[in-house]
Amino acid sequence: MYQTSQERLQDKITTFSKFGDTGRGGITRFSLSPEALAARAEFCARCKALGMELVTDDMANIYATLPGSEEGLPAIVSGSHCDSVRQGGNYDGILGVLTALEAAETIVTEHIPHRHPVTCVIWTNEEGARFEPAMMSSGVITGKFDKAAMLASVAKDTGDITFGEALEASGYKGDEANRLDPAKTLGLVELHIEQGPVLEAEGCDIGVVEGVCGMINYEFTFLGQADHAGTTPMKYRKDALYAAAKTIQYLHDELDKLDSKLVYTTGKISCHPNIHTIIPDEVRFTLDARHQDPAVLEQVLAAINAIPPEVEKCQVSCAEAWSRKTVAYYGPYIDLVEKSANALGYSNKRMYSGPGHDAQFLADLVPTTMIFVPSVHGHSHCEKEFTPVEACTKGCNVLLNTILEIDKL
Repeated sequence: MYQTSQERLQDKITTFSKFGDTGRGGITRFSLSPEALAARAEFCARCKALGMELVTDDMANIYATLPGSEEGLPAIVSGSHCDSVRQGGNYDGILGVLTALEAAETIVTEHIPHRHPVTCVIWTNEEGARFEPAMMSSGVITGKFDKAAMLASVAKDTGDITFGEALEASGYKGDEANRLDPAKTLGLVELHIEQGPVLEAEGCDIGVVEGVCGMINYEFTFLGQADHAGTTPMKYRKDALYAAAKTIQYLHDELDKLDSKLVYTTGKISCHPNIHTIIPDEVRFTLDARHQDPAVLEQVLAAINAIPPEVEKCQVSCAEAWSRKTVAYYGPYIDLVEKSANALGYSNKRMYSGPGHDAQFLADLVPTTMIFVPSVHGHSHCEKEFTPVEACTKGCNVLLNTILEIDKL
């Protein structure tokens, strides 16, 4: 089994942590910002030094390819994104780019034979932190999003520039013909931090990712009556916030009866008029529920549909905000990730991803899978996000050997 360089990988992590450094252990590196462009320039320079061929497509996705020994064979692709959320960490997305780059560097420096081209990729605007939606550019090339609508997306941080304008100014806008071509791609393997506590808690080195959980997101509205907080007796009140609180408790009680892998969150609440001397007359909240089994999500819907049209004398309504179906990754490549981890002596477990990733869109075009490495205390999308370099290197070793196993096909 081949081994990558922990020292080189640490150098990569340290170098890229400077692009958008917040000074508190994390980064703010919005898509196509000066910080992101600096990270891209460093990536391209390192790829060129390895003799890789670089192209960009019309959505500024970067493809750096190490040619294989046999002409005309499809490429094996690996990578992720280099943009971050505000005050994010140094591992989400970028670790997938750096481990792909380190795998390629190991192939070059160790003169490892490989028949197929190996391509390292950076997908543009995965986070959607500056330009909505998330996973924008992988979504465009896979037909999930309308390109014209994406180009018109306005920056949330400044409101004075569109994604299309930032794309034109970036210097990374290329040709549509350079997009990932399914006919010329043998498969895609993306390494990522888990962004949760499971691997660390269970003492596992590697997550063998079988797919991405399906999810539903609903918004609930409660209509009551605004009245004076000091003069209205309790029995006469139509308190929309109290009705919402009762419903949230009901949902927790019912959903806790379902499968233990179900996760659900009320992450957004609005209360009107939000004045301490007035009984709330309108309250909205969201429910985000995720599970790999569509049957469990159907049970969540059943619990939602069982909510009566009136709770505590307040009118209740709900509507689906959005949803996604469960994405299953490519079985033979999942097996190769597991095979590589076992051969390297790394503890591992099969699991589904709760968060979304570019790989889930690409799975519609090419055989795809992912590799997870642990996140300390499960922290992600924050400055405490951390994975020790030893754990990163184990993931990188699995990635390299998985690529080489795919190369045998």
